[in-house]
Amino acid sequence: MRCLLVNPFCPITEGPTPPLGISFLGAVLEQAGYETQIIDFSVFPYSYDILHQRLQQFKPDLLGVTSVTMTFNAAIQVVEDAKKIKPDLLTLMGGPHVSFCAHETLSAFPSLDLIVIGEGEQTIVEVAHQALNGRNWSQIKGLAYRDNNKIKINEKRDYLDVNTLPLPARHLLPLGRYRALHTPISITTSRGCPYRCIFCVGRKMVGARVRYRDPMAVCNELELLSKLNFPQINISDDLFTAKTAHCLAICDEIIRRKLNITWSSFARVDTVSSDLLRKMKEAGCSTISFGVESANREILKTIKKGITLEKVERAIKMCSEAGIQPHVSFILGLPGESPASLRETQKYGDTIEKLGGMYGFHLLAPFPGTAVRDENEQYDLSILTDNWDEYHANHAIVETDSVDKHTLNAIADEWDVETKKQLEEIRIKMKKGVATKEEAWKIDNLERFLFIYQLMMERIIEDYGTWELGKADCSREQAIQGLAERIHEKMKQPLSRTKEILEYAVGRESIFYSTNGTRVKWEWRNYL
Repeated sequence: MRCLLVNPFCPITEGPTPPLGISFLGAVLEQAGYETQIIDFSVFPYSYDILHQRLQQFKPDLLGVTSVTMTFNAAIQVVEDAKKIKPDLLTLMGGPHVSFCAHETLSAFPSLDLIVIGEGEQTIVEVAHQALNGRNWSQIKGLAYRDNNKIKINEKRDYLDVNTLPLPARHLLPLGRYRALHTPISITTSRGCPYRCIFCVGRKMVGARVRYRDPMAVCNELELLSKLNFPQINISDDLFTAKTAHCLAICDEIIRRKLNITWSSFARVDTVSSDLLRKMKEAGCSTISFGVESANREILKTIKKGITLEKVERAIKMCSEAGIQPHVSFILGLPGESPASLRETQKYGDTIEKLGGMYGFHLLAPFPGTAVRDENEQYDLSILTDNWDEYHANHAIVETDSVDKHTLNAIADEWDVETKKQLEEIRIKMKKGVATKEEAWKIDNLERFLFIYQLMMERIIEDYGTWELGKADCSREQAIQGLAERIHEKMKQPLSRTKEILEYAVGRESIFYSTNGTRVKWEWRNYL
């Protein structure tokens, strides 16, 4: 039994990081004895031919694809192509999008055999076992399937004990590519969210009761991650600070072990204190993200956020005093949004900055499973499209009674123009030799990110990274020089800058070369 798991294409604007959920699925399948591979199309180019080659090489019996709403169309394309290549392949999909529209998805896409609803680790192992033993899906909880052309959705599965999970199978991921992009790597210390925000599916996906991992096990994993040469670790819990004792136990153990790590987390403004923040800072926390969503008090009540602006300001101040960078996110286009509330929220961004924080805007995306979508008749909200590609929160897909899509898009466009303007101003300062180190790094890192992403998605290393040298010996400097000469025009970069970025990628343990006789071959170092 062979299982191929797929992470579908995700736009570069979303800042791709090593996928955690699919790594857990790979881990439980391997633990159950099933040979498993992961292909990650966030950092690999996708095409029918590439998928065909992978299916021919690995010969999987089961294809499992994950997706969120924004990546669903890319995910279902993989499923449909796979069925054309191998019609007897068992296909399934999981993730928050299909968990909340399983019936519609199975009705619309006959190439998809099964849908895993909610947490997938136990379900996918049972599916793999049943695939070998009669394919009777009726007893597997958390599964949607077809039976005699009728769609059936089985009983919901109970939430699992997070301390029974193995470590994520990161050895199946192309970590070298992510290291080259200088992205963070993620970890979870809990699952669950006790809050009821009407724009979020977190509570429905992972439950209202927070399930905590053993702090010692968390720190064992953090210690492993500290050796993987990533610039930062993201604690991707819905709410890392949900339970102070849990948070402190992890911080104390990080400090006791003297782990040299930098990490970020998500929090609510009403779940932090000065003492907790100082401890988090001592343990390596650099950034905390707070979802504030709106500066309008009525909208905060409508969306059931349960916070006040006074608590927001207090939390931002405490973070700044503790030496942690606070970041606030706002959602525009929420129910009740008006021109006045938009101005209120935009102006409040200045308040955040004055207190030492940073902020950013997103536009509301009414995902399947959220109250703003499922209970839409209660709100002054018009949903303009079900084209899932547009659910990336950077383009208006809703309108309220007094704010249309053009108004929302104008704000998003203005934000984008201002960001580009700031970057251009830094470039001018760099040319004049007056940019700060931090400013210069921002530009350098962005340009390097785009360069390396192009290397990946256009298969530059694969297509240009092998040549005959004419002699048996080849130093690292010669190998880098040779590759730079072969690709710099293709990359539209000066030879010197190309060499510089290639040196960086080698130093990040992302690419390497080998020699065989007089042949030089460059490759991605894809795994651990």
